[in-house]
Amino acid sequence: MVFKRLLGSLGVGGPTVETVLEGGAVLPGGTLRGEVRLAGGSSAYDIDRVTLELVARVEAEHEEGESEGFVSFARYEVGGGFRLGEEDSYRVPFEVTLPWETPVNQLHGEPLGIHLGVRTEVDVAGAKDKGDFDPFAVRPLPVQEAVLEAFGQLGFGFRSADLELGHINGSGQQLPFYQEIEIIPAPAYADRLNEIEVTFLAHPGGTEIVLEADGRGGSGVDDALNRHSVGHDEVAHTDWNTVVAGWVDQLASRYSGYGHGHGHEHGHGHGSGMSTGAMVAAGAAGLAVGVVGGMVAAEVVDEVGDFFEGDEEEEEEG
Repeated sequence: MVFKRLLGSLGVGGPTVETVLEGGAVLPGGTLRGEVRLAGGSSAYDIDRVTLELVARVEAEHEEGESEGFVSFARYEVGGGFRLGEEDSYRVPFEVTLPWETPVNQLHGEPLGIHLGVRTEVDVAGAKDKGDFDPFAVRPLPVQEAVLEAFGQLGFGFRSADLELGHINGSGQQLPFYQEIEIIPAPAYADRLNEIEVTFLAHPGGTEIVLEADGRGGSGVDDALNRHSVGHDEVAHTDWNTVVAGWVDQLASRYSGYGHGHGHEHGHGHGSGMSTGAMVAAGAAGLAVGVVGGMVAAEVVDEVGDFFEGDEEEEEEG
C-alpha cells in the first residue's frame, strides 16, 4: 500500500513523501523492507533526517473506563543529510528489524483485528513533519503458530484479539503493551472455563507463553495463570496437542471442584479439528461455524478500515 502526502509544514509547492512497503507478512524479530520516496517541490530543501516509527492501536483501562489510541513501540532513523532539489526525486531504501514482541495480526493470511502501522517522519526546514501512515502485516513465529494450531485441534475457538497497555508482572516483557488472544474453551472444559487468554512474549532464544484462564462465574476462584518457556528449536520435534492439553489441564484443575465435567478426551489426532486458518477465515466472513473439536469463530474481527478512524491526518492514496 502506498500513501503520498504533501509535507504540510511547508505548504503548497513543498515536497511530497510516500512510503512503499514490501509486500507480504513479516515475522516478529524479522525484517521490514521498503523505501521512502521524496519528490521536490518548487524550491530546494535540506532533509535533515528521515525516521520510521512503528505504532499500534492499543486499549488502556483506567478509572473512567476504557480507551484506545496509537502507541509507538519502535523508532528507526533510516536516512537524511541530503538536499532535495527543486522538482528532484530521492529514494531512501530501508531494512529495519522488528522487535521480537511485535504483535501478530495475521494468521494464514486472515486478519486478527490487531492494527499495526508505520509512520514516516521527515525533518525538513527546521521542522518535523509527521504523517504518512502505512499498515503492515505480521504472521506468527513457528512456535506461536504451533500452539494456536494445537488449541484448534483440541476444539478451542477464537473469540478475539487485542493489545493491552501495561506490563505482565514477573515476565521479560519489553514493549509497553502486550497482546491477548482470547479463545473459548473446548466442550470438555466448558463447564469450568469461560475463556483462556494467550499471550506470546518472544525473544531471540524462544517464546514465553502466558496463559490466563477465566473460570465460570460463581466458582469463587481467582483467574488461574500459568507461564511456559519454549525454545525456537523445539517446534519440529514436539507433540503440541499433548503439550497444550497438559497446560490446559493444569489451568482447569484450579476449578475441578466446580461444574460436573470429569475426564477429558483431547483428540490428539491432527485430523480431528478445523485448522486455525479456517477458523480465522470463518471469523472474517462473520460465519458461525459449529464444528465439535474444531477451532470455531466466536465473533467477527474488526474491519481494517477502522484503523484509520479518528486519525487526524487525511492521506491520499498514490
